[in-house]
Amino acid sequence: MKSELLKRILSSIILLPIAIFFIFQGSVFFASFLSIFFLASSYEWIKMNKKDILKVIGIFYLFFTSVLAYLLREKFSLEIFILILIICVFTDLGGYIFGKIFKGPKLIKISPKKTYTGAVGGFILSLIASIIYAKYTSIGTVFNLNNIFFLFILFISLISQIGDLIISYFKRLAKVKDTGNLIPGHGGLLDRVDGIIFAIPVSYLLFNYLN
Repeated sequence: MKSELLKRILSSIILLPIAIFFIFQGSVFFASFLSIFFLASSYEWIKMNKKDILKVIGIFYLFFTSVLAYLLREKFSLEIFILILIICVFTDLGGYIFGKIFKGPKLIKISPKKTYTGAVGGFILSLIASIIYAKYTSIGTVFNLNNIFFLFILFISLISQIGDLIISYFKRLAKVKDTGNLIPGHGGLLDRVDGIIFAIPVSYLLFNYLN
């Protein structure tokens, strides 16, 4: 258990700054980063699923998400892209922390570790983190921290949680614990971005509609 935790911490220390660098650089750097993400996640998806139709649909969706991630970052702004990441990351973190501390009834059979308290914790922590982020960036000016902003955070947090459950469903279907072993201590790449790959397309479509 301790060795797995150590692997998780070390891999996060190495990978997080690299991801932040490419996201902040944008343009060709970010496109290259997304290309690597697309190839790695597609490999995991193909390896995990046996049916050809699922492989094709998954690859198409991952490509679609990668393109929209680039457009969301370049078209709308770095601050908005980071906001989406913050919502998803803290949704996941809140689910883990609240689920571990308060436990409670299980949320759904396809993901036995998910609890109702974890789901609520995901909403709460993503809301707190997003409000703090908005107060110190231009996001606060864009949204004015009104009811629409709070509803947006809760909605994207919900999409992120649904994305997590969708990937859990396919893992259960494939009878695997993780989507891969690419990231030491974390499992596969898709395990870490399961909520993000669903939140990004929805966010892009929402911002595109509002503009």
